[in-house]
Amino acid sequence: MLQLPKKVEIIEVGPRDGLQNEKSFVPTEVKKEFIHSLKGAGIKEMELTSFVSPKWVPQMGDAAEIVADCLDSDTRNIVLAPNKKGIERVYMTGCKAVAVFVGVSNTFNQKNINKTTAESLAEVLPLIAELKSKDYFVRACISTAFYCPYEGKVDEDEVLALCGEFVDAGVDELSVADTIGMAAPHESYSLFSKLKDAYPDVMLTAHFHDTRKLALSNILASLQAGVTRFDTSAGGLGGCPFAPGAAGNAATEDVVYMLHRMGIDTGVNLDMMLKAIEVVKPHLSRQIESTYFKLNSVTV
Repeated sequence: MLQLPKKVEIIEVGPRDGLQNEKSFVPTEVKKEFIHSLKGAGIKEMELTSFVSPKWVPQMGDAAEIVADCLDSDTRNIVLAPNKKGIERVYMTGCKAVAVFVGVSNTFNQKNINKTTAESLAEVLPLIAELKSKDYFVRACISTAFYCPYEGKVDEDEVLALCGEFVDAGVDELSVADTIGMAAPHESYSLFSKLKDAYPDVMLTAHFHDTRKLALSNILASLQAGVTRFDTSAGGLGGCPFAPGAAGNAATEDVVYMLHRMGIDTGVNLDMMLKAIEVVKPHLSRQIESTYFKLNSVTV
């Protein structure tokens, strides 16, 4: 018999991870309306934006304005800040939740931020200590936890060791990502079972991309491993500029539909989620591919 939780937490990453790879700039006011609509659908944790160089990720050039207009006391509003400069910008806002990231794969990390994994850790660990001393919620995003587009299969022990570094530094959450969508369900079950055993007191979140249409099956396998937190993106938006071949994230509406059919509460209203996607859809350079949206949206 399947061992299923009664409730699952959905962490919406559409406004940040979902939009960062969009070719055309989505107007700032549209992003704000998208974020507010997602919150209206019941989302209680969300990556709003990222404080990165607009030279490298132009879509995030309006991050300060997004944060200024979209904070609220009912949602854990998370901002990605990968380095000291980004975190200094966070300190100038009212945001109290920060995401940092490091790739398990050295090659991916170098392509992404021009540093090895060890160099990234050396930079980010003192920043985590500083954030925790100021009572910030810290989320550590672990990229290429299963496969790397340049190095292939990633060793589980390397993932566990990197996660251990973050746990020792005092992070509140580990978001462990199948960045290019190559994980198979047995691999997800294996890695997340080991992570749950090794770090039982840290929030553990699974982050799947749907490149090979295995995101839902990987989520089911992760549920069996005891994971009850999932990063998802409204409309299945996403992809990484530095991960060739990576498709969008698991679509929030598809994940929520599956979980609801299984009797698992998410707190997310699917009708309102569709309306939120409709806000951003006209401004996207790609089609919405999620099954739930295709079957239920009046504009498809």
